[in-house]
Amino acid sequence: MTPKELVLALFTAAFVEHDPEAAGQLVTPDYIQHNPQVPTGAEGLLGLIPLVEQSGMTVTTHRVITEGDLVVLHNTYENADAFGASSLAAFDVFRVKDGKVAEHWDNLQPIPDTTVSGRGMTDGATEITDLDQSQANKELVLGFVRDVLAGAAPENVANYMDPEVYMQHNPMIDDGLDGLMAAVEAFAAQGQAITKFEPQFAVAEGNFVFVATDAIMGGQPWAFFDLWRVEDGKIVEHWDVVSPIPEEMAHENGKF
Repeated sequence: MTPKELVLALFTAAFVEHDPEAAGQLVTPDYIQHNPQVPTGAEGLLGLIPLVEQSGMTVTTHRVITEGDLVVLHNTYENADAFGASSLAAFDVFRVKDGKVAEHWDNLQPIPDTTVSGRGMTDGATEITDLDQSQANKELVLGFVRDVLAGAAPENVANYMDPEVYMQHNPMIDDGLDGLMAAVEAFAAQGQAITKFEPQFAVAEGNFVFVATDAIMGGQPWAFFDLWRVEDGKIVEHWDVVSPIPEEMAHENGKF
C-alpha cells in the first residue's frame, strides 16, 4: 500500500470500523504518539478504539495531503464530547515507515456556531491540482510564514498573496489581508500577541501546503496546524486548527 492507502486503512479500522485487531496490523509496536492525552505505543492507540466506539463519535475526512512518508488528514469529528466538544475540527498527521504507520500528531479545536468570514472550518476547495508545483508552493508558503506570520519581513506580503484574495476559514478572522492584520492587532490588544512562530514540518501536495508550527501566544505555548491553498503562485485560501500545548502529557514525546 502507498502511505496514503495505509493511513486511510488504519484510520478506517480505528475510527470507522472500530477494529483493534485490524488496526494493530497496520502500526508499529513502538508507534510514537504526540496527542497529549493518549499514551504512546500501539497499545495506546488500540486502547482508544473501544472508547471511540462507545462514545458514538463519527468522523468525516475532507482532505488528504501526502508528501513522502507523511500523510495529513483534515477531519471533522462529531459526537465528540468525550474528546472536548460535540464537534471538533482536526488535522491528523501520520508518518509511515517500512509499510507501517509509525507516528501521529494532531490538533483539535471546537467548531463554533458562527464565524467572522461566514465560512466553516473545513468547507471550501478540495481538489488537488498542480502536482508539478508542490515544491515551489511549499517554498512560497514557508516564505509567507517566515516573513508575514513570524514577522521577519511583513512588508513582503504582496510576494505571497493578493491582499484582497484570501479566503479565511479561521472562525475568528475575516477575509483578506485586512482581516488577518485586524485579527493580529486584536489578539495583541487582548494580551494574545504571538512572540514565537517556528514551523516544525511541512507537507505539500500540488496546490495544498500544510505546516505544523510551535508558537508562543500570550506567553503560553500553542500548536498551530495550518493549511494553505495556492493558485497561480499566490496564496488564496487558509484553514487552521489551533490548540494550547498542555504542561502535562500522557507521554514524553512532546507535541511535535
